[in-house]
Amino acid sequence: MVDAIWLDMDLLYPPAVEPLARQASTTVASADRLSIFLPARTPSWLLLHEIAHAMTSDADGSSDGHGEVFMGLYVQLLVRYLRLDQSKLLASLQDEGIAIAVDARPVFINA
Repeated sequence: MVDAIWLDMDLLYPPAVEPLARQASTTVASADRLSIFLPARTPSWLLLHEIAHAMTSDADGSSDGHGEVFMGLYVQLLVRYLRLDQSKLLASLQDEGIAIAVDARPVFINA
């Protein structure tokens, strides 16, 4: 699924998908530009969350965390693949005071 979404977003070289370590007791999943670590059963929203992390990280390990660019890409993915209402998502983020870069692009894409 990660490869299909990556390709659909016109991106090259998707991150490898690896199983989350069994001893990970507090981490639900994790991702960076090169790898996404997932449990055996992963809800769609969590997969998209981790893909957004992969898109907002570079190969050196720098990351936007849960910043504006991450939120922008995560909302784009939720709208595109889960068909959630963008205006409701944006209103919810605004109500909570969460900043978002609406036109966010993966950090490894040159403007």
